[in-house]
Amino acid sequence: MDFTNPLVYGVPCFLGLILLELLYSKSKKKTNKLYNWKDLGASLAMGIGSAIIAPLIKTISAIVIFYYVYELFNPLVNGVRTNIFGWESFGYAWYVWIACQLLDDFSYYWFHRQNHKVRFFWAAHIVHHSSDNYNLGTAVRNGWFTLFYKPFFYMWIPAIGFAPEMVVVCLGIESLWQFQLHTKFVPKMGFIEKIFNTHTMHQVHHAQNVEYMDMNHGGFLNVFDKIFGTWKELDEKIDIEYGVTHPPNSYNPLVILTHEYGDIWKDMRKSKNWRHKFMYLFGPPGWSHDGSTLTIKQVQKEIKLEHIARLKKAA
Repeated sequence: MDFTNPLVYGVPCFLGLILLELLYSKSKKKTNKLYNWKDLGASLAMGIGSAIIAPLIKTISAIVIFYYVYELFNPLVNGVRTNIFGWESFGYAWYVWIACQLLDDFSYYWFHRQNHKVRFFWAAHIVHHSSDNYNLGTAVRNGWFTLFYKPFFYMWIPAIGFAPEMVVVCLGIESLWQFQLHTKFVPKMGFIEKIFNTHTMHQVHHAQNVEYMDMNHGGFLNVFDKIFGTWKELDEKIDIEYGVTHPPNSYNPLVILTHEYGDIWKDMRKSKNWRHKFMYLFGPPGWSHDGSTLTIKQVQKEIKLEHIARLKKAA
């Protein structure tokens, strides 16, 4: 069967919705600074770059990686799926589509979480978090380099029998859901928030407030965040600061796309110890061999200990 990636139709809708949100925000006094023109220009430039590069990379991921893995695990003779699992493929029934979308969301959770936990991945993903604005323009502010390693988090899905083109479509649906989450104009949604990843939950994810960092990595569901301990509900009493603690001091898309790689290189040169160099590259963001910088987990632990100490002192 032949399927079209839904993102083909999504791109013009993205631009239209960004324009609509921009015009709406200008009519609201409290949100008339929702968009910064230079920031929006940088986001759109990176979004256009992604739109050009993504089809090339996704063609490679679909045809070369997904199809290769799909066939590798079930060649004509002695196929792993047929002989061990007991099936050749799952086909295209409606319930298979639902199952594929759920597995896609599971993979997205771990892909997204590792983007925050492994500095080499964070160097590509920080692009998306680099704006201190939270709007639909930020939604298209995507790092180009994530496209090169993202397929490897999903290739197990065609390996077990889901059609490669089905996986590509589910990836597109995931991206469409992720885009519309980047707006402040949708309030809490009641029962829906019990299951789905919503706009307020994604605001938490984009916050640089210490208590919110590295939370809510889910795609369209929040169940995996709840299972693996990374879910945090929005506290409307807390003023959110969006972006990253050390943003690139530039609106130049190339600087935004590459600045963290430069910082990694500088940090690796701080020590001659190869383990230290490895940790600066593949350890969590903020890790340092001399304690000069801290990871999010270390910062949160320090704040918690300080809070406990204050409570004991007050008692």
